[in-house]
Amino acid sequence: MVVLSQQSLDGFSLIKTCKSSADCCFTQIPVVDLASAEAKSLAVKACEEFGFFKVINHGVPTEFITKLEDEAINFFSLPPSQKEKAGAASPFGYGVKAIGSNGDVGWVEYLLLSAKPDITSRISLSIFPENPEAFSGAIRSYVCAVKKMACEVLELVAQGLNMERSNVFSRLVEDENSDSCFRLNHYPPCPSGLRAQSDRNLIGFSEHTDPQIISALRSNNTSGLQILLSDGTWLPVPPDYNSFFINVGDSLQVMTNGRFKSVKHRVLAEGMKSRISMIYFGAPPLCEKIAPLPSLIEEEEQSLYNEFTWRDYKDAAYKSRLSVNRLSLFERDAL
Repeated sequence: MVVLSQQSLDGFSLIKTCKSSADCCFTQIPVVDLASAEAKSLAVKACEEFGFFKVINHGVPTEFITKLEDEAINFFSLPPSQKEKAGAASPFGYGVKAIGSNGDVGWVEYLLLSAKPDITSRISLSIFPENPEAFSGAIRSYVCAVKKMACEVLELVAQGLNMERSNVFSRLVEDENSDSCFRLNHYPPCPSGLRAQSDRNLIGFSEHTDPQIISALRSNNTSGLQILLSDGTWLPVPPDYNSFFINVGDSLQVMTNGRFKSVKHRVLAEGMKSRISMIYFGAPPLCEKIAPLPSLIEEEEQSLYNEFTWRDYKDAAYKSRLSVNRLSLFERDAL
């Protein structure tokens, strides 16, 4: 990527990493087969223990995945002046290096879009005036399929929690006013001089949790994603081109009164290859009130969080650094 490769490393963060991936990957990433009878119980367990798991037999057509990845590579290969026609990321649009407006910096360029098709079509027209449908159509097909899969996962965990209604979570994402969004990230290879320092990596995307209800991620076959375990260890996630990874978001942690864990994760720029990732963030409508569900609060237990709207939480998230524990602002004071 021309833009980042020509910049100095001033402002970018370096981190010392494990010398051997075998020493790091001592914990198995949970795998949930959506076609299995055990899917709902395994998904609940993974949400409780990790806040993260891999999904197989997900039902997203391979052609949708391949087409969008081709279009993403095409987009990120454009000259900077062409990519910038998408508009500055505030929040939607094209961004490079700066992640948000609060000082976070990463070895990344990205395109952040609303999941609403009309907005995607307008941005696509700005970037590809001669053939906007190839790009917007690939995003539309992919997002529709991944949204369906994400809602299936949410209904499975609702069933696993013995909720009265299996759509208690998924209805918020399926709502026509859902504030869901979609992100394409491109992480270039580390500069050759830095790669010589085998124990150092650039931070591609700083540690953070996702504020939404659920995130569905896939990437090309390039490593870099890590999740934070409860003991403070960063666990590298082996890439899997054919699968999706599910993150519990902050909002789902609140609705389950802390039973599910919103996983902190980060991306390191590693190796000789570029990394392309695609993330669907399933969110509720802006006016939706988020609070622990009464049926998930045990008899002797108290609600851990004050009620807030998604707009309130989204505003707080955008005003803070990535690594901040944003939920602490909405925790109920201890009695």
